Amino acid sequence: MKRCWIAVVAAGSMVMVSALAPVLADEALVSKWVGSAGVVNDYLFRGISQTNRKPAVQAGVEFDHASDWYLGGWGSRVSWLSDASTSAAPISSSVELDLYGGYRGSFGGDWSYDVGVYRYQYPGSYPAGFVLPNTTEAYAALAWKSVSLKYSYAFTNLFGYAGSERSGYVDLSWNQAFAPGWLLNAHVGHQQVENVAGASYGDWKLGVTRNFGSGWSAALGYYDTNANASVYTNARGHYLGRATAVLSLARSF
Repeated sequence: MKRCWIAVVAAGSMVMVSALAPVLADEALVSKWVGSAGVVNDYLFRGISQTNRKPAVQAGVEFDHASDWYLGGWGSRVSWLSDASTSAAPISSSVELDLYGGYRGSFGGDWSYDVGVYRYQYPGSYPAGFVLPNTTEAYAALAWKSVSLKYSYAFTNLFGYAGSERSGYVDLSWNQAFAPGWLLNAHVGHQQVENVAGASYGDWKLGVTRNFGSGWSAALGYYDTNANASVYTNARGHYLGRATAVLSLARSF
């Protein structure tokens, strides 16, 4: 059976396995561990900076079972919560730790799919009455060759927005090889935030990924959003949805 990955472990800007990676049909399927670690100059999630325009170290690991089930974890430095901390309402969270699991497969030669559940966890201390940012989403993705369409649905409040259950994110991506070791990355997305005025927005990206071999890769992308500045400007006066360039270096293993 042909096996494909659809934008695996891409919680942020760091490219881990964002393109489809087919395995030859005559290659024996085996269970295995895979992962990646790297650094990015600004961790963007759905076009919004999670680190107040500063670098982040990121890493993830995944267990792929031969039956196409998978489980994984991913982590990154973040600052968007602690940036809102005050002496009267201190917040200590400075890391994102994610857990996910699902099933992926292929059919009809050029088609592939991926379904699963993703949990975003932000350990730390929060003031009384604070709406916790921890979020659980289900996702489903369908891909044809180098084009993929993914939908994520929140069962919980979305990243600390009270009453935002049932929010959704649509992700349309195209990752196309155009020369040996080079990949063109294009993406448009829309984050719908339930019951929060002005919080929904669109985001887009155009970039390239360079594979150097031996697991090393670098990615450079231009990102922008139409996010409402009154909602996505942090306590330090920085608009987190601005247009920006993001550079990342990673090594897979």
